Amino acid sequence: MTHVDTPIVLNETERRFNLAVEGHVAYVEFERLAGGDIAYTHTIVPQPLEGRGLGSKLVKHVLDYAATNRLKVRPDCSFVKAYIDRHPEYQSLSLAHGAA
Repeated sequence: MTHVDTPIVLNETERRFNLAVEGHVAYVEFERLAGGDIAYTHTIVPQPLEGRGLGSKLVKHVLDYAATNRLKVRPDCSFVKAYIDRHPEYQSLSLAHGAA
């Protein structure tokens, strides 16, 4: 079960998007870049939550956030970059995939 109803929360102070599940927090860390773009630096899913698709759920959310806010993405996190590789609809956002 991936807890699809659990909200992903933007925490600007910690520069993370958090997803709390069963007492654990999975998250994507980010940095704001000059010009207002965003770098996704790490995706962390605690071991008890692994294998449930939570990392992919988080990455989809943060990419949708970037698209909604018209931000270009620098996918410093290998998991984020791999997700974009597999989902061409997000490649126009990615500085690593030719976004200008």
